[in-house]
Amino acid sequence: MNPPPKVIVAYTEYEPPAVNNGERMSEESLLEMARQVEAAVQALGWPVMVIPLQRSILNFVNRLRSESPDVLVNLCEGFYGRARWEANVAGVFELLGLSFTGNPLRTLALCQDKFQAKAVLRAAGLPTPPAQLMTSPGEATDLTFPLIVKPDMEDASLGIYPQSVVRDAESLAQQVQRVVETYHQPAIVEKYIDGREFNVSVMDNGKVQPLPVSEIDFTEMPKGAPHICSYEAKWFEDHPLYQKSPPVCPAAIEEDLRQKLQELAAAAFQVMGCRDYARVDFRMSREGKIYILEVNPNPDISLNAGYARALKAAGLRYEKFWRVIIENALKRKDTLDTLDDGK
Repeated sequence: MNPPPKVIVAYTEYEPPAVNNGERMSEESLLEMARQVEAAVQALGWPVMVIPLQRSILNFVNRLRSESPDVLVNLCEGFYGRARWEANVAGVFELLGLSFTGNPLRTLALCQDKFQAKAVLRAAGLPTPPAQLMTSPGEATDLTFPLIVKPDMEDASLGIYPQSVVRDAESLAQQVQRVVETYHQPAIVEKYIDGREFNVSVMDNGKVQPLPVSEIDFTEMPKGAPHICSYEAKWFEDHPLYQKSPPVCPAAIEEDLRQKLQELAAAAFQVMGCRDYARVDFRMSREGKIYILEVNPNPDISLNAGYARALKAAGLRYEKFWRVIIENALKRKDTLDTLDDGK
C-alpha cells in the first residue's frame, strides 16, 4: 500500500492595504479558509501542515523546499497586497517543480486581465458583453449606456460600487478616472446587462463537471440601487447591500436555462485552460440573452462561500472534493516524474 501523500496548504498572510481607499481581503478569512482545508485533509487521514506566504518570498520558498511536500494546496491570493501577482506565485511553484492544486500560471494570468479574457472567450464563440479598455477619462466610446466601469486586473469585487454603473458621459469619465488613479491600471468599461446574475462552479473530477447553478437574488435590493455584486455586497455582512443580495443554490430556474448555463460554464472552463476548479459568472438580460462576465480561476472555497455551497447542493462532501483535487495534482506529479525519468 502506498504511503499517504504529504500535503502542505499555502495561503497569503501578509496583505497590506492594496489601495489607498482601504480595500483589502481579510487576512483572517484567508487563514480560516486554510484551516478549513487543513481539517478536510486531516479527515482523509493524510499528513498536512499550513505554511503562510508572508513578506519574504525567499523564506517561503526555502520552507517549502525543506518540507518537500507531495502536493501543495495553493490558496495564495496574490503577494504583498497585489492580487495581480497571484499568477506569479503559481509561477514560482511551477519553476520549483512542485505539484500544486488549482490553476496554472497561464490560466491565472489570463483570467486576471478581464479584457484579454473576454477576447479569448469571444474568439471561441462564447457570449460576453461588449467592452472597451480605457486609460484616461477623455476617451471616446461607441458603447451605449448604461455601462459598468471596473478595474481591469482586480478580483473579489474590488473597485466595484453602485456608482460603477454609469448612464451618461460625465459619470463615465468620473468612474474611469477613479479606477485609473486609485488602482493604477486601465478601466474596463462594459455594457451593463440589466437582469439576473448567475454563477456556476466547475470542478475537474476526471471530466469537467459543472455544479448546480447559483443565483444572486436581487429582489429585495433598495430602490434605485443597481443589481450588482459590489464590494460592500460581497464582503460586509452588516451592510444592507450584502443582506439584500443573498445567493440561492440551487437556483430556482427552468431545466433548459440550467442546462444552458452549465454548458457555457464547462465550455469557458476549457477555453480558458482551467484545471481542478473555477467559477464562471453570468448575467442574463431581461430578454433572456446570457452573457459570460468572467471566469474566476481561484474562487473562495471556504465553507461559507459559494463554491462549497454548490458542492453541498451537488451532494459532494467537502472532504471528498479535496480528495479529488489533491489526487488530480498527484497524477500531474506522476506525469512529471515519468517525464523526468525519461530524460
